[in-house]
Amino acid sequence: MLFAKTIEAPCSHPQDDTSDQAMVKFLGVAAKRLPRPRTVSTPHGGWICQSCRGRARFTGRKPFSSSSVLREAKVKDKPYYVTTPIFYVNASPHVGHLYSMLLADVLKRWEVLKGREAYLCTGTDEHGMKVQRAAELQDVPPKTLCDTTSETFRDLARRANISNDYFIRTTDPEHREAVEYFWSRLRERGYIYEMKHEGWYCVSDETFYPETMVEKRVDPMTGKQFVASVESGSAVEWTEEKNYHFRLTALKDRLLQFYRENPEWVTPATRMAEVVDWVEHNLEDLSVSRPVSRLDWGIPVPDDPSQTIYVWVDALVNYITVAGYPYWTPGSEHAGGWPADAHVIGKDIVRFHCVYWPALLMALDLPPPRRVLSHAHWLINTKKMSKSTGNVVNPFFALDRWGVDTVRYFLLYNGGVAQDAEYSNAFVVERYKKGLQGGLGNLLSRVTRPKTWSVKTAIETVRGGEHQVFPDLLQKQREKVVSLVGIADAHMKELDPGRALREIMELIFETNRYVQHAAPWERAREPDGAAAVNQIIYVAAESLRVAGILLQAFMPGKAAEILDLLGVDPARRTLVFAEFGADVDYGKPLVEVGLGPQAALFPPLPVED
Repeated sequence: MLFAKTIEAPCSHPQDDTSDQAMVKFLGVAAKRLPRPRTVSTPHGGWICQSCRGRARFTGRKPFSSSSVLREAKVKDKPYYVTTPIFYVNASPHVGHLYSMLLADVLKRWEVLKGREAYLCTGTDEHGMKVQRAAELQDVPPKTLCDTTSETFRDLARRANISNDYFIRTTDPEHREAVEYFWSRLRERGYIYEMKHEGWYCVSDETFYPETMVEKRVDPMTGKQFVASVESGSAVEWTEEKNYHFRLTALKDRLLQFYRENPEWVTPATRMAEVVDWVEHNLEDLSVSRPVSRLDWGIPVPDDPSQTIYVWVDALVNYITVAGYPYWTPGSEHAGGWPADAHVIGKDIVRFHCVYWPALLMALDLPPPRRVLSHAHWLINTKKMSKSTGNVVNPFFALDRWGVDTVRYFLLYNGGVAQDAEYSNAFVVERYKKGLQGGLGNLLSRVTRPKTWSVKTAIETVRGGEHQVFPDLLQKQREKVVSLVGIADAHMKELDPGRALREIMELIFETNRYVQHAAPWERAREPDGAAAVNQIIYVAAESLRVAGILLQAFMPGKAAEILDLLGVDPARRTLVFAEFGADVDYGKPLVEVGLGPQAALFPPLPVED
């Protein structure tokens, strides 16, 4: 549904050619993918009027079909594209932010293991009232606060070995240009209108709430009454102002149709149901600007400097800014990865990503993201981890204390998608000792350290056709290894890396039980026990090799150490080789095998004072 265009002053620019070729000529932008790391050249010297930008649109683009947009076959050779939410810079990161990064990182790394080109974007959301007030409290300019905190999030991505290709900031000039263009297209199509707005506004959540979504509460510390959001519990304040609105209600039917045609669009299913219920019962037109008198830290509304664009419109556009918007030409719209294959978000921002964002895209006939992974929260002592209350775990301290891959393992193994998860140091120690030290590290030591046998010899003799001493045991273990890749890949397609990791680790636990049962150290003492030893070690080594290949997505550092000690060629560490018997040329370590407990893959934890 379209509305009458806003009447604007005529423009003196040429108006006789509205073809796609004219658009390319007008903007002077080649249809090439943006380089890595992201640096974008602005193709013109300043703001272009809305009329001209309208004539520069992709007139040949067909509106997307919600029933087919999610099919991979529709976009040939599109790179895999996954995003994290962009993080507010009003305070430092905690492990909840790291968890979002890790989920996206694993999804990207998994696709790379499958041989697909893949991109990951993370970054910081630097506009809005929360940032403006945080800067005022610290008595620093907002940009100074943004520069400092944004760099902290960038450092976190580096420290945690996040393989992000882009780090976007909403203060980037190219992002501002994309937002201005996006806004102008919405207004051009009649989706933006101006009116007086009054309602309950939450600074913490950066959104208005309807009367049905607020309630009176009592502050347990002060005993004072306040009005709060039912949804988040944050305080709201009554606000009356003149601003711009987006005709969200005009897209209700299209949203509901899209949800019906894509019932698994949001993971988990419980949140998909929440999204549908919200649209059916709570949808209102969305206030998409704030008076500069109240909020001046943001992107001004084009042609109306008295208003600032709503931070969530600004922030959401980041996902297409990185993909090259608005400089898409017919045939190359998908070169930068859009539509995103997965948005990874926390469950507290589902409405913004799963109601507002697809509606904004639909208004411009742009395809929505293919999937949204909405993960649960991390708790401390059953309380939600929150920057505003200080109830957080500093991820840098955790990485320093436990090591990068230990933290990655714990968060991915214990983290929740549907249900919240509890963080405690005791739980980290438990996972370390059971899964990493006693499981993975123990198996690697059993296979590679003893001088009694050789992995290389075991591979050569068993692959050479020696008589199978334990045919039933061999076949049973082989079946576990063969089925693992398919099971793990199915979980990854369901956007559940945690379950995939648990399946991989179950193979490790099973292989340890297999080795314990087969007892190669006892067979080695028998006069004719060499054949049995070689078979036992071969099966264990194959299990560990396949698991090591898969674990590269989860613990890239430790997985590389495992494969190095097994002697696996770096060119043979993709999913193509993650099959039982797919590699027969490994077995000689690529690095020196260390001695002593501290040389183990996962050494004993230091004793606490």
